[in-house]
Amino acid sequence: MPVTRESVFTANNGAPYTPRSLPAAFSQTAGGGTPRGAGALPPTPEVPNLEPGTLELRVPPPATPEPYRLGVGDVVELATRTPTSGAEAVTGSISGGEVRQEYTVRDDGAIAVPEVGTVQVGDMTIEDAEQRLFERFIETGIDPNFSLQIAEFNSQSITVGGDVGAPGAVPVTLNVPTLDQALAAAGGLDVDTPEYASIRIYRGGTLYQVPVEDYLNRGDLQSVQLLPGDSVFVDTSYDLDRAFEYFERQITASSLRRDDRTAALTELSAEIGIRRAQLDEVRSVFESRSDLGAEDRDYVYLAGEVSEQTRYPLPYDQQASLADALFETGGFQTETGNPSQIYVLRQSTDPRLAEPVIAWHLDARNAGNLILATQFELRPNDIIFVEEQPITRWNRAFQQFFPTILSEASSAAD
Repeated sequence: MPVTRESVFTANNGAPYTPRSLPAAFSQTAGGGTPRGAGALPPTPEVPNLEPGTLELRVPPPATPEPYRLGVGDVVELATRTPTSGAEAVTGSISGGEVRQEYTVRDDGAIAVPEVGTVQVGDMTIEDAEQRLFERFIETGIDPNFSLQIAEFNSQSITVGGDVGAPGAVPVTLNVPTLDQALAAAGGLDVDTPEYASIRIYRGGTLYQVPVEDYLNRGDLQSVQLLPGDSVFVDTSYDLDRAFEYFERQITASSLRRDDRTAALTELSAEIGIRRAQLDEVRSVFESRSDLGAEDRDYVYLAGEVSEQTRYPLPYDQQASLADALFETGGFQTETGNPSQIYVLRQSTDPRLAEPVIAWHLDARNAGNLILATQFELRPNDIIFVEEQPITRWNRAFQQFFPTILSEASSAAD
């Protein structure tokens, strides 16, 4: 049967074939974990199973930031008035000079003001802190003519990581940044394929997701209000290990200060490690059995003037073509093989046919016919045969015949 566009359709559909599949372990992942025990981690973030083109939009609920509260590491600036001296009045200096002094909120939430003493301002708004200082100034008999403002915001931040220009911590000031402001402060998005990228926001044990394409096209998503302690992560594909490592680092830095939480992380890592080891073991056993020939495989066989006479295993989970088998094994010998005589020998599955074997004939002298080789699907136990050139057949016969003549001539001479 000549290989033509019509006959390729007949060959492919006349003998249906479903390729063998790899074991399920080759398509499974280790999955997430479920830490247990007192003082364990916050609830495991809900991590969607992502595939390109099916990114799910999961927006954080609307949030209104609370007024900024002073915390450890914040620096406040206290401005007080100094009394006017006689010399200043004579020289004409500015009366009522102002002294500005900065104070850092200590670990116990207090600042130490000379002549006033220790004042607790931790977890207070700037207005509450001013009221507390006013009361202390009155108690110590000092003129309460002062002003207080925040010089450095160090106690609260929003972390931004992944595919951004400059990953790091974005400090929270009196105005908590929105999503676009936080990304801009981290150098902006740095993704090559926005259609496959997503912005993940980790908040209070829940993982939210905003596809980058939606983010770029919708102003309401760009202005999503963040909260102090949020973690923002930008990436182009879901990777359990990468996301777990990133959020583990953020959770550890912000809340895992006690041994019981560290133990919970260890338990979670061990659980994922056990699952991964089980998958690796199943895959390794399958590969070893396959190498030893203990797993059933489907083969086609190459013979004649091919680069290597061998058997070619049909791939898992996909069809293989005549071109795949020829060129995967090095093609055929261009010096001795006849491109006009390429055959696929296939046993007939129809007992009503008189011919037990069908020989599909491909004439590759016209290079355009090689397109048909890419469309011709192979079936188990097919034999690919490349016939030799006529001159090759004559040359081989002569090489076998010529030594015989010489031997007989030599015997006659003797």
